[in-house]
Amino acid sequence: MSKKVLVTRIIPGIAEDMLKQAGFDVTVWQGDRAMTKDELIEHALQANILLSLGSNKLDRSFFETCKHLEIVSQFAVGFDNIDVAAATDYKIPVCNTPDVLSEATADVAFGLMINVSRKMFYNHKLILRGEWKQFEPLKNLGFELSGKTVGIFGLGRIGSIMAHRCKGAYGMNVIYHNRNRNIEAETETGARYVDFDTLLRESDILSVHSALTDETKGLFNKHVFSKMKRTAVFINTARGGVHNETDLIEALQNGTIWGAGLDVTNPEPMQANNPLLEMPNVAVLPHIGSATIEARTGMARLAAENIISYFQTGKPITIVNPEVLHYK
Repeated sequence: MSKKVLVTRIIPGIAEDMLKQAGFDVTVWQGDRAMTKDELIEHALQANILLSLGSNKLDRSFFETCKHLEIVSQFAVGFDNIDVAAATDYKIPVCNTPDVLSEATADVAFGLMINVSRKMFYNHKLILRGEWKQFEPLKNLGFELSGKTVGIFGLGRIGSIMAHRCKGAYGMNVIYHNRNRNIEAETETGARYVDFDTLLRESDILSVHSALTDETKGLFNKHVFSKMKRTAVFINTARGGVHNETDLIEALQNGTIWGAGLDVTNPEPMQANNPLLEMPNVAVLPHIGSATIEARTGMARLAAENIISYFQTGKPITIVNPEVLHYK
């Protein structure tokens, strides 16, 4: 009997095609919304394998109920929605899809930086409201990016591409803070490793590209914003939980920092009456970092490849908790 795969949302068809060609029995949730927890458990109990999205909360109680699962393949690079420790306790491998969305996400971070620096979103709204009447030399001025300092918090795959974009397009100075130094990126972009306080103090643009962990959750709060330049722009395309949104709103309203560009919010989705959406020096997107044909197709392919590789070779291509392989 073939192994049964539950795919929790409709994703690019390449994943289903690959899995079926490899002999798997595939069921795709056809709803236009994320499954409720009860629905997810009900359907997962009928499957051997879960191909999940980041919107699915896989906590310890989920794994206690669905301990029969043989592998969880995540259609995302981040996995903060998954209790990996619980999965590991039940010897369930957890996989993700890194690399394939790095270019697309870096593009969004770069685009947000440009949009915020010139108040593009806000000025577009002026046209929609019929408020573009005449040339006004001192109204809605932004600033130029050439020669500015971009600070990267999390100089991994996506952060490194962002650094390349900034250096190549605008000759920006690149500084960064990581748990570990990235010597390759330093060589290629001239990036300079600094401590966290220096990153806050020197960055004209501070772009977040870190994972959401216990250490980074809510890290960018009132206290941290107060250490940044009053002319600084905060960019977050990583996870909304990395910043405290109430504190960010206050920092922008009080002029503690100058602007912000967000592809991720806290919480998600953002409510339509959020004050950030009406601020002239803020640009917000609905978590579209990986929203390209190339990236989403690559994510679907890798999510399927992780499952196929695991059952053919005993080892997924990109695994979050490799220690479980020793139990197999």
